Amino acid sequence: MRIPSFLLCLLVVAPLNAAVIGASKPAESITAARIAILPKGQRAAWMAYLRRSEEQMRKDKAALAAERKPGVPIPPVPKEAFSGRSMPLHRDAAWYGSVEARHIADVIVSFQTPAGGWSKNLDMSGPLRQPGQSYTTDNISRFLGPDDFDTPKDPNWNYVGTLDNDATNTELHFLALVSGQTPGHEGDKYRASFLRGIHYLLSAQFPNGGWPQVWPLEGGYHDAITYNDNAVTESAETLTDVAGGQGDYAFVPAKLRHEAAAAADHALQCILATQIVVNGKKTVWAQQHDALTLQPVSGRNFEPAALSSGESSDVLIYLMSLPHPSAAVVSAINAGVAWLKQAAVDGEEWTGGRRTPGGRHLVAQAGAGPIWARYYSLTTGKSIFGDRDKTIHDNVNELSLERRNGYSWFSAGPEQAIETYTAWRKSHS
Repeated sequence: MRIPSFLLCLLVVAPLNAAVIGASKPAESITAARIAILPKGQRAAWMAYLRRSEEQMRKDKAALAAERKPGVPIPPVPKEAFSGRSMPLHRDAAWYGSVEARHIADVIVSFQTPAGGWSKNLDMSGPLRQPGQSYTTDNISRFLGPDDFDTPKDPNWNYVGTLDNDATNTELHFLALVSGQTPGHEGDKYRASFLRGIHYLLSAQFPNGGWPQVWPLEGGYHDAITYNDNAVTESAETLTDVAGGQGDYAFVPAKLRHEAAAAADHALQCILATQIVVNGKKTVWAQQHDALTLQPVSGRNFEPAALSSGESSDVLIYLMSLPHPSAAVVSAINAGVAWLKQAAVDGEEWTGGRRTPGGRHLVAQAGAGPIWARYYSLTTGKSIFGDRDKTIHDNVNELSLERRNGYSWFSAGPEQAIETYTAWRKSHS
């Protein structure tokens, strides 16, 4: 994915003061008007996709409305929790046949949306969803400002079906594990829910092979190809497991396994197409890319369109896991790891914490590192940082205290991709 020269010019802006180098712009939604200006050969597939999303949204809302009876109180919104902890995926196989695991699977089935996906931040170890209860927790940000990128179009319909925070893929893997320990009629409900979830992934996949953060489409940055939280790569991995048809996935019909294999391959082509090329050189990926143009776009107010080290490291690890990489995949990996190596930050430490006076800071520290900034400028390659007011800074220490303390601006995580590469390259030149 090449950065057009006109976009590079737009991204180079005059400093507003010593630390502010620009401002984030909102990502565009997928609309009929935008599809109409695509090359003629692409329009039919995208219009069909948009209509499918809109129709599924209507069905989802109608299903919830039908559950809510006049005069009957609407159940309270589910309590918010980090849902991944309630769906462990690495216990001994026998545990997934236990009463505890079966209860979690029952809760998962109860919260599956009519479209076949799940929302995020649900405690799946708690009570089953009640008729008329929302499919989602209260996911609305507590920090919304004017024209905030995170303001939902409908406060009562937000993240209803998402890949954010590992949602949907985690539920699918857990259901497969429980299904494997629940043969016969008792496990049929888990297998049926799983198959609906796979159809959800297939329906949500873009014509170009990527996935949005939320489906049916919610608009804004949620409509972008999303590498954040591994939405694309986790979905591709799930479909690859399905395509293999082994072990806990052996019950999946052959036709669906074939469709899953094709979808996983399509996702790989999207990954290769979105690798950013700057000045003729392949680099890495953004946190999210516009679904129609493939260009990097902003996420939340403080998440600028940029080269993203964390998401790119996860993409590279996924690519290195492929058993028979093509020459194009090998080239993408070599270029991505080379970029990570040159982007490493040495001799500085991301120190302090939320309770530290003055908050977190980046400070000089001999021998420290390597660490990586979360975001790097598309034009200069230098680390950049966003704030809730949409300003983009070149110095993390100049961010507001709330954002400096409340986001992972630096991490040693990309080192895992480099270590994986050291072993991988021995057999892939």
